[in-house]
Order: sequence, then structure tokens, then C-alpha cells
Amino acid sequence: MLQAEGAQGASINPLAPRPPHNPKHAPAKSVIFLFMAGGPSQMETFDPKPLLNRLSGQPMPPSFGQVKRQFINGEPKLLGTKRTFQQYGQGGIWVSDLLPNLAQCGDDLAVIKSCQAEAFIHSSAQYQLFTGRILPGYPSVGSWALYGLGSESASLPGYVVIPDPYGTIEAGQPVYSNGFLPSVYQPSVFRAGKKPVLNLELPPGISLEQRRRTLSFIRELDESRRAADDDEFSARLNTYDLAFKMQTEAPAVFDISRESQSVQDSYGIGNAVTDDYGRRCLLARRLVEKGVRFVTVVSGGPAISQWDAHDDIEENHLRMAARVDKPIAGLLKDLKQRGLLDSTLVVWGGEFGRTPEAQGGKGRDHNNTGFTMFLAGGGIKGGVSVGSTDEIGLHAADEPHHLRDIHTTVLHQLGLEQNALSYLHQG
Repeated sequence: MLQAEGAQGASINPLAPRPPHNPKHAPAKSVIFLFMAGGPSQMETFDPKPLLNRLSGQPMPPSFGQVKRQFINGEPKLLGTKRTFQQYGQGGIWVSDLLPNLAQCGDDLAVIKSCQAEAFIHSSAQYQLFTGRILPGYPSVGSWALYGLGSESASLPGYVVIPDPYGTIEAGQPVYSNGFLPSVYQPSVFRAGKKPVLNLELPPGISLEQRRRTLSFIRELDESRRAADDDEFSARLNTYDLAFKMQTEAPAVFDISRESQSVQDSYGIGNAVTDDYGRRCLLARRLVEKGVRFVTVVSGGPAISQWDAHDDIEENHLRMAARVDKPIAGLLKDLKQRGLLDSTLVVWGGEFGRTPEAQGGKGRDHNNTGFTMFLAGGGIKGGVSVGSTDEIGLHAADEPHHLRDIHTTVLHQLGLEQNALSYLHQG
């Protein structure tokens, strides 16, 4: 999709729906990315390692090779896991007892056990997870999806990020950004909590028609002064239009009380541990149901509020998994029951995994050489495991998949070919 100097697609409405590159294979219409900030441990979730348990407390055998560590010093000892694993579904997907609800969805999951990345520091790794690059300035995969396909909704943002109430991740909001793509492809980052967007209500005494006339008058004034090739100005005008349209439709989308009690219960809403993430997962479903193209739901904020288990892998992962297990299972089951899972690609994972070696006795350091993600829905075959790590979970051993391969798969399921997406910038 080569747009000459980036202007041709912006001449009318840059967010208008566009056909995929490959309409014969475009099963996914939307993506929900469940980002586990900080890096969940593969050995505690989907990748059991009996040998690691047997060698626990011993130095790592030299035969497993070298590894870059951020915080581990000296000669650390291997750390076995206290989790128990079972196989679930017809595909026999291994899932630990940390995720009992998600385990019931095993036949919908494609578990990729051989993921790799280049960075083992949070900020760089988070940029790579979202953009494929370790440095800022490049578009996120959500922005590329919106650029390639436009939005199915005229009254909601095409790309939404729903952050964690505990705060901002290390790389900050720019990690989700449009990079060098025009501003119209940037995400709308919602507020955490029960009111994702402020000021959607009309001021007292102002009708919707009055607001419509005011906006039309302002647009006429702005258009009279706009340069023909000013894409940034056009993006700002489109943002104003979207803000007005959101006042008519967004309040109903955000109102999850319209859902039945059984649906809310399935997401864990009303439970002190799962309520927040459950609400955000349910909002993600309601957004894609209304045509939003890409939704990122973040689990974890800064430092100790995320999956970054340097001090105590047991305490950390018990706490973090308890927040997300039921909501994620509820999301997958709800999408499936509504016939939306076939057209919604769900992606789960963090920026890297954890080391099989102990940090400080009970924690695990960052590991970018072998970790786990999963895909579900969107035309992906479920009930399968792809690739493997070595016998202690350190390195990807079979069918290694770089994070860029995950991006390629996401775009491919949307009917977009990565090599056909381009945007001329900086001359």
C-alpha cells in the first residue's frame, strides 16, 4: 500500500474502511492484544520443565550455553517451579495451576513456546514487542493495522489502549504510538478506572444539535485556513469530529451495566481481585463489537505492580495471574459464544520471559531468548503448541519465532501483507 508522499489516502478520510491486501484470506477483522507488562514466566504458565525442577538449586550446566542477564550476578543456581501442570483439551495444551480458568479454553489457544527478542531491558523490549524495533519513532502494530484497513466505526477510535490503573509501563505511552505515520493513526489511550473517557456528557442546556452546529462552524473556519497538504491539521480536525461523534455512541459502549449479570460474572466483575481487569476485557469486547480495529489491554504498570518477578516469582505470579485468569477466559468464551472469536484475533504475552536461574533466591531475571505467547481466534488453529525451549526453558530450541514474526502473523490474519505496507516519510 504505497501512498505517494502519504497524501493520497488522506485526501478524503484516512480512517475510512479499506479492503485488505488479500481479501481471500482475511479472517480477522479486529485484534485484542492482552499485554502482560513486565514479562511473565514461561516456566510458571505454559512451559513445564521437569529437568529444571530436578536440577533446582544447582548451577546451570555449561551445555545450555551463555545468557545475558540484567541483574543476576555471580554463579546463580537454577530455580524449579512450585506450579503443577496438566494437559487440557483435545490438543493437550499444557497449562499451570496459576491459570485454571484459561486452561478450560485450551482448544482455542495456539501456544507459541519459542518466542525470541533482541532486548532484555524493559523499555527497549516493550518497543520491540509493539513496533518490532528496539528504538522509539516507529509505528506500533496497532497503528499499521489502522493504516492498512482503516476503521469500521465512524463514532469510536479505530485503535484504543486501555492501561492498567497502577500506572504507566517503563516505555510509556509512546510505545503504542503511530511513529512516523500521520497522527490520525495514533491510538486513543483511555483512562484507567470506571470512566475511560472524560467529558462525554453535553454541558447543561446544550443540545446535541447545538453542538453539531458549533462544530460545523469551527470546521468551516479551520478549513478556510488549512493548507492543502497539511496532514497533521487534517488529523486534528478528524479528532474533533470523532470527539463529537463519541458523545453520541461511546457512553452506551462504556456502560457495562447493560450486560447481563451472568456475562459480568463470567469476567469476574464484582470480585475485588478480578473486577478491574474484567471490566477492561469486557470493554475490549464491546469495542470490537462496534468496529474498533485494534484494542490493547494492559496488565501491569510500573515496577512492582507488573509481572516483573525479580524478588519472588511465586508471590508475584500468584498475584498477577489471579487478576487476569478469569477475565481472559471470560473474554474468550464470550467472544466465542457471540460468534466474534472467528473474526477477532486475541494475542497474549509480555515483552520477554524469565530466566530458569534464581535471582536473589526466589525471583527470576529477564529472559529474551526463549519465552511464551499465545494466539486465539481470528482464523488461528487452536489446541496446538508451536515450537519449544530447551530442557530448562532458557533458549528457544525448535522453531524459534522472533517478535516480528508475531507481527507478521497478526497482519496476515487481518489480510495485510507486511511488505506491502509502506509510508514515505522524511523525504
